[in-house]
Amino acid sequence: MELCFATNNPNKLNEVSAALGDAFTLRTLQDIGCTDELPETSGTIAGNSRQKAEYIWKHFGVSCFADDSGLEIDALDGRPGVDSAYYSGSRDAAQNIQRVLTELQGQTNRKARFITVFTLILHGVEHQFEGIFEGTIIDAPRGTGGFGYDPIFLPDGADRTLAELTMAEKTAISHRSRALAKMVAYLREQAS
Repeated sequence: MELCFATNNPNKLNEVSAALGDAFTLRTLQDIGCTDELPETSGTIAGNSRQKAEYIWKHFGVSCFADDSGLEIDALDGRPGVDSAYYSGSRDAAQNIQRVLTELQGQTNRKARFITVFTLILHGVEHQFEGIFEGTIIDAPRGTGGFGYDPIFLPDGADRTLAELTMAEKTAISHRSRALAKMVAYLREQAS
């Protein structure tokens, strides 16, 4: 079965390719000739994931999947959410982290979650798979691994931030891996 993953992120491609295994041929946007900027204007994580997958299906007619992720913080009414990558007005992770920490000053409720939604369009039929990863936002960054908000996200029941975990440890428990596992299980069921 051939599937296009609507991303240009090589790390995501490697992670998904490893999870899918040999039963699937993973094609990239480049493979299908897509050089377009994919839309992400829906206002929700699930909506952005859907928009990207629908764009590929509509314009290229290829079974595909896309994902979108974000950090939701209870005390900030779910922000940064869909705007996680640009929360400070730029893609600079340190600036995004600083804005979150500034907005959380004086807040006792620091509960947060990472959410990933994969949208799969298989032969024109859409399915969504969600992964949620609960935790807390700490007062100051810790660790040098990972990316984005990892240095301030402490998973529930853990004593190390995501940035203090190895990539293998993080991948085994993350929101993306949880959503991906659901999608892969569904695809394997369809392929058998």
